[in-house]
Amino acid sequence: MSENPLRLVTVDRTGPGRFTATNARGGTVEFGTAGGGGAEFTPVELLLAAIGGCTAADVDVATTRHAEPDGFTVTVTGNKVSDDLGNRMTDLAVTFAVTFPEGEAGDRARAILPRAVTVSHDRLCTVSRTVETGTPVTVTINEA
Repeated sequence: MSENPLRLVTVDRTGPGRFTATNARGGTVEFGTAGGGGAEFTPVELLLAAIGGCTAADVDVATTRHAEPDGFTVTVTGNKVSDDLGNRMTDLAVTFAVTFPEGEAGDRARAILPRAVTVSHDRLCTVSRTVETGTPVTVTINEA
């Protein structure tokens, strides 16, 4: 039986420059605009977190079959620009810093790490694959 492909998140304004996203399972993430005054993530930072989180999850599944990492950090960077194409991110880069314990299991995990990162980037990470393929976004207004 195939999984329902639809994903849904609603975003509600909670105050000036502040919002809460809610998924279909009831999970929430608070975020805001850079001028919103809070420490919440901005939408651009959430995009970077989504890219990093997606590929981190893929790589985690592949490598922890062999060994639990001693350290696992994914850093995602990019430049926010405004030009003739409008506001957007350029030069997105994902950097993995992963260490495994010494020994046979750690050696196996280290050996598959490069392939796991490549497969995540090239095939598995839905978020970065969507960004890279340039999926169109449609916008509509529901009149109340």
